[in-house]
Amino acid sequence: MNSSEEIIYLQTEGMAKYPTCLLEHFRNPRNVGEILNPDGVGTACNDLCGDIMQLFIRCDANKISEVTFRAFGCGAAIAASSILTERIKGSTVDEAMKISEGISEEILSQLPEEKIPCFKLASNALRLAIEEYRDKQFDAPSKKASKKDGFK
Repeated sequence: MNSSEEIIYLQTEGMAKYPTCLLEHFRNPRNVGEILNPDGVGTACNDLCGDIMQLFIRCDANKISEVTFRAFGCGAAIAASSILTERIKGSTVDEAMKISEGISEEILSQLPEEKIPCFKLASNALRLAIEEYRDKQFDAPSKKASKKDGFK
């Protein structure tokens, strides 16, 4: 076994105490990457362990049409992001936040206590991406022009 295979083996062995759904998303994460010119980007960090999560959204008529993530973190953070991105695709931004809360309730009870903050990274990054999307909607060019011209 070479060193990279050994690392993967050790990471997978440590994940044995996790639910099957999380293991599947850890081993085969979906929607990994970056969206060029996204409508919103959220970056969250876990100060305790150093995990960093970046979530990108593209919206069409207030619905999330595309969502991806980049993660530098543990298996729980990667799996959580993969699950979240799969479930929120096609939902409105408001529905996405409710879905995120539902996933938290569904899965958090199955995680070791020390991994709960890692799982919450994805939800925090989503919230920040949606905030950025909404800020951009508020500052849309037509509204900027109106403010500049003295209209409110």
